[in-house]
Amino acid sequence: MTSPVRLSQRALWAAGQPISDLMARALADPTLISLAAGFVDQQSLPVAATREALAGLCAEESAARAALQYGTTLGYRPLREAIVADLRARDADCPDIALDQVIITAGSNQLLHLVSDTLLNPGDIVLCAAPTYLVYLGTLSNLGVRSVGVAVDQDGVVPEALHETLQQCAARGELSRVKAIYLVPYFDNPCGVTMPLARRREVVEIAKRWSTVQQIHVIADEAYRDLRYEAADVASMLTVDEDGDTVIVTGTFSKSFSPGLRVGWGILPRALVEPVCSQKGNNDFGSPNFNQHLMQALLTRGLFAAHLERIRPVYREKRDALLRALETHFGALDDVQWRVPAGGLYVWLQLPPGISTGPSGGLFDAALQEGVLYVPGEFFYPNLGEPACENTLRLSFGVQALNQLDRGVAALARALHDSAVHDYSAMTSDQSN
Repeated sequence: MTSPVRLSQRALWAAGQPISDLMARALADPTLISLAAGFVDQQSLPVAATREALAGLCAEESAARAALQYGTTLGYRPLREAIVADLRARDADCPDIALDQVIITAGSNQLLHLVSDTLLNPGDIVLCAAPTYLVYLGTLSNLGVRSVGVAVDQDGVVPEALHETLQQCAARGELSRVKAIYLVPYFDNPCGVTMPLARRREVVEIAKRWSTVQQIHVIADEAYRDLRYEAADVASMLTVDEDGDTVIVTGTFSKSFSPGLRVGWGILPRALVEPVCSQKGNNDFGSPNFNQHLMQALLTRGLFAAHLERIRPVYREKRDALLRALETHFGALDDVQWRVPAGGLYVWLQLPPGISTGPSGGLFDAALQEGVLYVPGEFFYPNLGEPACENTLRLSFGVQALNQLDRGVAALARALHDSAVHDYSAMTSDQSN
């Protein structure tokens, strides 16, 4: 008789995350128009730039051998220097950042996991925007951490709601359990909202004010900062942390250059550098060294900057195509709403009240039958706190061709019309009378 496999508690906590199922559905049917996965544009991936940088890196044998060897836990020093230099060039008020505060990771998700695993115990609390990045919610669940949603508006997390949530935690005797506030301050995933500088300062001040039992960190996931299509840039969250003890910034080259390289980075408060590096050293001895050398070569040769100049118009055109499609197929309905993001890869759509966009509702299966896949909005909400809006969904415009964006939105409109959860025909008839 075969003995049962006894999984760890962390493995049990990790089960049931939605992203794997959505990816499997998209890959299982190549004819499906996926407006779900946050993939980058396939046709504009930087093959020529990567070839040129790779040739330069491999031209000198000693440099190539160094890239092919193990690296350090913190990461390739010239790449870390370039990241600091870029931040200083962008943000006039950039604080003094020591080089050993910068850590290179295999994408920003590894940094998020390392920081979370370093700071959080099972039962601890992270306050998050409601809605927020669903993969990080999965990371927290995997660690047995409670995610608590905080209300948002058109500028991101509402400071008054954040303060009230902290008050509630204190009243329950759980302030010592609150370890972090997680935000996506640029073109956030999923809503596309950018937090103004004044709001960023308020959030950091609230975190400092409530750090009476232990430090409450603000984790600023800046994955989409480079994908700006209009409006002025906003300074990093680092610039409003005068003491340098509160804000953790994560960034990545996955969205702005190539997800296949898996190069991300983070800037940590000094007190976190050693414990995070200890975790990382036990995990991977340092992230892939060759990829870091290659990324540095791309930066040094100006190839990364040139690629950004090429892809921003590509994504801007795709965003505009998706917005036109929404106006064409949903614009006549007053109770269908969406925001216009100034950057990033996503549009957040709110459907009429009473419609459930989740897998248990009729719309999701109807959309699959029509040949389109989206991410239900309920997946982006923390388990606790602000309740999920079940009539919402996220559309991604990064990977699909322009004509496919219109077809996908048209298919979604047909699915809404045919969905058993809502008499769409009656609704449109009422509005036309």
